[in-house]
Amino acid sequence: MKKIAVLGSTGSIGRNVVEILKAFPDRYRAFALAAGGNVDLLARQMAFLHPEVVVVRTEAHVRELQKLVPAGGCEILWGDEGYAAAATHPEVDTVVSAIVGAAGLLPTVAAVRAGKTLALANKESLVMAGDLLMSLAKEKGVDILPVDSEHSAIFQCLAGQRKRDVSSLLLTASGGPFRNLDKAAFARIRPEDALAHPTWSMGRKISIDSATLMNKGLEVIEAMHLFAMPVEKISVVVHPQSVVHSMVAFCDGAVMAQMGIPDMKGAIALALSWPERLPLKMDLPDFSNLNLRMEAPDLERFPCLGLAFEAAREGGIFPTALNAANEVAVEAFLQGRISFSRIAALISETLMRTENHGAEDLDCILGADARARSLAESLVA
Repeated sequence: MKKIAVLGSTGSIGRNVVEILKAFPDRYRAFALAAGGNVDLLARQMAFLHPEVVVVRTEAHVRELQKLVPAGGCEILWGDEGYAAAATHPEVDTVVSAIVGAAGLLPTVAAVRAGKTLALANKESLVMAGDLLMSLAKEKGVDILPVDSEHSAIFQCLAGQRKRDVSSLLLTASGGPFRNLDKAAFARIRPEDALAHPTWSMGRKISIDSATLMNKGLEVIEAMHLFAMPVEKISVVVHPQSVVHSMVAFCDGAVMAQMGIPDMKGAIALALSWPERLPLKMDLPDFSNLNLRMEAPDLERFPCLGLAFEAAREGGIFPTALNAANEVAVEAFLQGRISFSRIAALISETLMRTENHGAEDLDCILGADARARSLAESLVA
């Protein structure tokens, strides 16, 4: 039986992970659950998963949780040290890294350093520290299994193939809720409009990233590191139905696609069970009525995707600055401090004012992240 640590158990990915763990109690045990401040949901997860360790964001959250759960049921930790402890616990076999944003970097690195199998949903870890993380994984002999549906699709398409035969990776994107909206109307977009994704059920931050196509840009950088592929060989195709999760093109003109209904449980289950597949009993796409549509992304209307490609080409600390500025801009939009159209402009301004240099180590990356956040905050103000 595999013992699992779920970092971000109360988020959108984490909740799906918990459903998989509940469905297969003979295969998996939730040894550790790490959340943020949603202690009510965490308490409910603890009631049926009975973890040995739980982690919350602050000491105040610890006191709040202790009022909801029986005393002595498990060890309750908090803060950065708590997340690292859950990620590196000697009894844990697999760590699911599902904390959203740059906050997931340190526990993800800690898990790899501890030699844990990594089921990776925190794309920001590879965006910020891709070279460092992949090098560390190679050194420690750690398998990094993708949880994002797009990267899981590419992973499956590449299985058994020779890397030298691959000509390109094609990431599919739903296009978000504003795919057909006139650009002149972007300034009037409200947070509740951007949160209403037409295909996927996601958390607030990722939903906004999907609406701007920044989520796809971050996934391009993630794919570049995860599959050791130059950015010039990675492209994005808008596919509104989200049935084709991504594709791989080969040197002989063949294109292999992985398909399925838009549900994260498939990719999550595969990351936990690989090379086996779990009997999820998921519905198949309705092939008799399937009319697949695909189109090129409009970089003029969705400049965030172009900014991500630019940061990937530049390398160094630019991807870190891109991610930091995006997190600040998305939060400012959700708070009503900037308009939807201002998100891309703020990221672009941050990159223009950032002096690029190498991302030699974790301290360098964290320093670049802090500087970019400070700069982006000043631009918001």
